[in-house]
Amino acid sequence: MYEKLDYSKLKLGIIGGGQLGKIMSQMAKKMGFYVTILDPTSNSPAAQVSDRQIVGSFFDKQKIEELVRSSDVTTFELENIDTEILKELEDSGYIIHPSPYVLEKIQNKYEQKKLLDKMGIRVPKYKEVKSTKDLSAFGFPVVQKAKRGGYDGRGVVVLKSLEDVESMAIKSESFIEEMVEIDKELAVIVARNSQGETRSYPVVEMLFDERVNICDSVVVPAFIEKDVEQTALEVSKRAVEAFEGVGIFAVELFLSKDGEILVNEIAPRPHNSGHLTVEACATSQFEQVIRAVTNLPLGSTRLITPAVMINILGEEGYEGEPILEGLKETLAIEELSFHFYGKDKTKPFRKMGHMTILDESVKNALKKAEQASKTLKVKGSKKI
Repeated sequence: MYEKLDYSKLKLGIIGGGQLGKIMSQMAKKMGFYVTILDPTSNSPAAQVSDRQIVGSFFDKQKIEELVRSSDVTTFELENIDTEILKELEDSGYIIHPSPYVLEKIQNKYEQKKLLDKMGIRVPKYKEVKSTKDLSAFGFPVVQKAKRGGYDGRGVVVLKSLEDVESMAIKSESFIEEMVEIDKELAVIVARNSQGETRSYPVVEMLFDERVNICDSVVVPAFIEKDVEQTALEVSKRAVEAFEGVGIFAVELFLSKDGEILVNEIAPRPHNSGHLTVEACATSQFEQVIRAVTNLPLGSTRLITPAVMINILGEEGYEGEPILEGLKETLAIEELSFHFYGKDKTKPFRKMGHMTILDESVKNALKKAEQASKTLKVKGSKKI
């Protein structure tokens, strides 16, 4: 299917116009490709750096078909999209990666977990919720997750008692997981091409803002032993191979208190845990996904230098047009790279950008990151 591609005139379609699509588009444009974005918001972040935007819903079959038919290769930056029309288009010969059949398996986190379990990949103990009684099957506390649509802390609740079941339980299709005693949360970005070749990025450690369960910062190399690192890399590669997909996959992992590695979930796209690869690795995750889906050789994933990535979140108590405070002071920090996504509105805890800080020492990078997070603030035009 790739034989007819003319790389000097290649047209890439990206479903989703957020920050991930924006950096993907920037990398595709660097390689000389023509990029079309599909997103419901006109002048979306990705559209600002692309050749064309189709304004439409991720479930608008007509708009999705328009994008795919006008592109040589189509990919996406989010999971919550219509797979039925994409399957029809792929079956008729259009190149779509990761395949909508793979996406469909990953979209449903319960089915995702079942497949990993079937392949012998360790996951937290889980159970489908068919009635309220199932919510207490593992005792309390227990984690309840929506089967579909959850991200950035949405679609996940921790139930600590029967009272929480009454007041907090997710009403949509869901499942429960045992509450793992977590030592660290890790992640591995794995690239896979159409020949089945894989390349894995170094293991990163993720730190979370407990107020909203959003990843706050990412550290590489992770503070883990060599044997744990090796296990994390092996498990992540096996997990991605289980789905036989083409593209970039982020494998989120739990390192339990007793030293076991368990797969939390997989995202079939570039991921927050891989943002620092832009500055810290030989090939960024955003360039790598373009290489993978267009059948170009995968790039080196070598870590050039230790790094810390911190998310720039909208400040509590503000919304509206974003107002940056402390940018000059922040950019005075050595080896700091600033990424602002171009979103036209901020709200509390919304991801507005990120910063990557490099240093020969991870501990020094963390100190500089802490300074940057105190200095830079994104407020809004209105107090709430």
